[in-house]
Amino acid sequence: MNKILIILLISILFISCKDKSDTEISKSKVPVYAWTGGPGEATDAELLTSFKGFKDHGVDGLMYNGGQNPETYKRVGKIAKEAGLEFHTWIPTMRQDPNDTLTADLFGVNGEGDSAFDKPVYAKHYTFLCPNKEKVVDYLTDLYGKIADVEEVDGIHLDYIRFPDVILARGLWEKYDLVMDKEFPKFDYCYCDKCKADFKEQSGIDINEVEDPSQVQEWKQFRYDLITNMVNKIAEVVHAKGKQLNAAVFPGPSLAKKMVRQEWEKWDLDAIFPMNYNDFYLEDTKWVGEMVKEEVASVNNAKPIYSGLFITPFPNEKAEHPDPEDHGVSPEELVDAIEQSMINGAAGICLFTPGRMTDEHWKVFKEAIYKDYSKTENSSE
Repeated sequence: MNKILIILLISILFISCKDKSDTEISKSKVPVYAWTGGPGEATDAELLTSFKGFKDHGVDGLMYNGGQNPETYKRVGKIAKEAGLEFHTWIPTMRQDPNDTLTADLFGVNGEGDSAFDKPVYAKHYTFLCPNKEKVVDYLTDLYGKIADVEEVDGIHLDYIRFPDVILARGLWEKYDLVMDKEFPKFDYCYCDKCKADFKEQSGIDINEVEDPSQVQEWKQFRYDLITNMVNKIAEVVHAKGKQLNAAVFPGPSLAKKMVRQEWEKWDLDAIFPMNYNDFYLEDTKWVGEMVKEEVASVNNAKPIYSGLFITPFPNEKAEHPDPEDHGVSPEELVDAIEQSMINGAAGICLFTPGRMTDEHWKVFKEAIYKDYSKTENSSE
């Protein structure tokens, strides 16, 4: 009888310790999301293997780019759920390919009078819509509403929810052979007739008569508000369907406002994913922490900030790749970027992308995400 009692007590103690250990691990793990996409020609079995691999590495949820067909997200979302992952649909917003509905008159116009429909800046895919057109609002709210209806979808993840870059990140100037130390009309949107007329009615200012529109703060605010209004209209639809709304945004929001007219701290989002891609700004990982600190403060710590980290697939060869989009954090830098993000108030991180992670990345990553950062001194203070 005594032996049975002792065995019982040992079993209870073991279970109690195990539960406590699991709880402690759960509390200390950094929440991790990842931007990825597909499915291409991948089979269900191949997707499941891939997603289980992400889960095993410590990823908690996907921002998944799979086009605009709800059936794709139904299929892939089901597999993501089987792998134990959250599933958010990562779909561009203002950057859209022209189609029978999105006709030329719905695209943005720059300060030189050229339309993004047929003369996009930087790259052929920079075909940005004007957020001040009712048909654009209707198109996008209908698109995201249909995706939000998919049961397997946890949330809608907005991307390209902005104007084209009026100022490029410093690390990209050489790639495009530009010096962007001020705003140039060619990269400044939107100057369509409706935007100019609505601004004049609102402010009394005829932007056509202004010598340097880049110095008119009211004109900047008008564009900030157009993007904010677009987000909040999408939010009404998505939230009404019981789904979350989040977005990939530029850092800051001081840089976001300056570069792409995003005043994202005012958006009705459930979570925010700033793209704190330090290499694009010719900065080190300490800069990531500085950005996160500003980002958390901008929303008064009322919304979770997930620090987006750009991964290099060539950790030992970055210098041999001139394109900044081949750069990003090495394994050693990844550890520091995670720490800088967490000690400055981030709710977690988001990887761009898990496909760029090397074995060495994953090895140090697993250690970094199970560290208790509440006891780490904030080095940016």
